[in-house]
Amino acid sequence: MRHPSEPISIDICVCTFQRTELIHTLESLNRLEMIEGHEVRIIVVDNDWKPTAKALVDDFATRSKHPITYLHGPAGNISIARNKCLEASSARLIAFVDDDEIVTENWLKSLTEEMRNSGADVVLGPVIASYLDAAPKWLRVGDFHSTYPVWVKGQIRTGYTCNVLMNMTAPSLSGRRFNLLRGQTGGEDTEFFKKMFESGGQFSYSEDAVVTETVPEKRATFDWLMRRRFRAGQTHGKLLAEPLGAAAKMFETARALSKVIYSAFCSCLHITSRTRRNTALLRGGLHIGTISGILGFNELEQYGMPARTGVSNEPT
Repeated sequence: MRHPSEPISIDICVCTFQRTELIHTLESLNRLEMIEGHEVRIIVVDNDWKPTAKALVDDFATRSKHPITYLHGPAGNISIARNKCLEASSARLIAFVDDDEIVTENWLKSLTEEMRNSGADVVLGPVIASYLDAAPKWLRVGDFHSTYPVWVKGQIRTGYTCNVLMNMTAPSLSGRRFNLLRGQTGGEDTEFFKKMFESGGQFSYSEDAVVTETVPEKRATFDWLMRRRFRAGQTHGKLLAEPLGAAAKMFETARALSKVIYSAFCSCLHITSRTRRNTALLRGGLHIGTISGILGFNELEQYGMPARTGVSNEPT
């Protein structure tokens, strides 16, 4: 048991894969508002085949306000990197952010205050997308890249690792790890937090714990969003189907199909508005992915494709 005079330990974990933007994430962590009674450490896990981020992290460590640990967790499987973070940490609280995000100065303080006030095991914050001038207008108006929790009947039932604080003393998180089988398809965080919720864990949300993310040009397209939505639907379908028998799977497939048809109808109804039309089409892609997941089709791989010279191996 922690003595009242002992500081609360927090490890901020950043998994990285061939992204030079990591330095901007680390610099933003250096600007964090200090929290009285807390000790902060940064853990960076490099998921590349070779320790390509080590020199960058070592250089940053010379001016970091917080102790920083670099670990090599190869290769091309994001669950390996996330689990290495969990295994390397003995902190009471663990936060995750992505390697292309910028945290605001009060980010960590807002997360810890919400956790203390709510008593939740996990606190999520928003990821606010920043769009380049070249991004299509419909994309900026629809803001399809920002990330927020989803409430179902007044509850948050799953989460994400792009902006989260976890209380590792909670029974719902004890010994929990990310599924290696989802480490190349994505959705490993959705499954992780869904299982946590099902074991009695509770979520809360801090709207003030903001991180921002600049959307690169190659992600500012309808095709990229559709692949993302389809893959998210596959993950949802797989998790939905796990406990179901054949009859229940048929029912869920039919229900998802009805949503596909409705989405198609809405896209036709809003044919003159690119934002509304594409919103409906992307929703339809999500439900098609759900059908694919329920029926057991292989999920799209986002991580772990062989690297090529001069080509980033980040998710496409």
